[in-house]
Amino acid sequence: MDWIVGARRLGLSVTALFMLCAGQLVLAAEVLGVACQTPPPMHCADGDCAAKTAMPGNVTEPESGRQYFLDYPCDLQPGEDLVFVLNIHGAGSIGNWQRHYFPAMDHKEEYRLVVATPTAEGSASMGSGDGVRVWAPQTDDAYLQAITRQVIDAFGQDNIRAFWLAGHSQGGMTSRRLVCTGFFADKVDGMLSLSGGRIGQAPFVDNFGPPLADGSPPPSRPRGNAEETLPGCDFSHIFAIGEYEIESLPDTSPWAERYQCEARTHSQVVDTRPGWVYDSARAGYPVWGREVAPGTADVYEYPACANNRVVADVVRLDKGHTEGLEPEVTRRILQLMVSAGGGKLQTSAQ
Repeated sequence: MDWIVGARRLGLSVTALFMLCAGQLVLAAEVLGVACQTPPPMHCADGDCAAKTAMPGNVTEPESGRQYFLDYPCDLQPGEDLVFVLNIHGAGSIGNWQRHYFPAMDHKEEYRLVVATPTAEGSASMGSGDGVRVWAPQTDDAYLQAITRQVIDAFGQDNIRAFWLAGHSQGGMTSRRLVCTGFFADKVDGMLSLSGGRIGQAPFVDNFGPPLADGSPPPSRPRGNAEETLPGCDFSHIFAIGEYEIESLPDTSPWAERYQCEARTHSQVVDTRPGWVYDSARAGYPVWGREVAPGTADVYEYPACANNRVVADVVRLDKGHTEGLEPEVTRRILQLMVSAGGGKLQTSAQ
């Protein structure tokens, strides 16, 4: 019964379930009290996202008592290599909305993903209105670290082949703030920014932001003139953005230059199905986002980077800030993520 010993090393529940499937014994794991489900729990179907996205999670982080969502392969095998994604929402959002905005959970078996999706507890004023939920150092940094430790302990440090921070909007900015900090720098192998800023800036349009109450564009934002400081640690970087959010995408990348990548290549991804979620209360202003719909994305990849790093940009055509990612563009981003070099956690475990 070597697989039982392996299961315990992986952190699987002693009460794991077993199923006879196509004549073979398949382990249906229960990790951190979560019995795996496909489709994942609290997953939207047509027309019911509003009722489900407010759910806080299916795992409790014990230090804070706060919940988050954990999704992982239902055919998880003891000792297999996994890619861990910490999926971080934007300002004013919530974990289960982010889980559907960037639905890595839909591809967890295909790409051997462990996805943790939490909800922020910080608050900040955005203009003249009341405070909105944001990721704040004093309320959330220790929580994100505790989730990271809990997931690594549950699945085994030497089983985490790569660890990615993925964040939308303010969640992407938070990922950038955290990636080279003492806790994360020796753990994180990649950073995915979903409309949360590019290394080698792609400036937002002047009238970026949610529309006014009458649906008209917001006032122009003041331009920042500060020179960008590049991160000082080592990781892959993917930037994804809606076409209407930025003035233009630069045709070079300082991050690609750092890793001596070759000249960028271009391809397209076509989706015939829409994403899951959008900002239904403020849909209509193209920069902010409209209802979800099928789409096409331009993918610009800088190949042959040193250290097997991946540097890429994804521009979703005819999209704004809040339309959830469609299935095929999600799959393409995940392909890039899992193709990148990793191993920080596995190396430090040795």
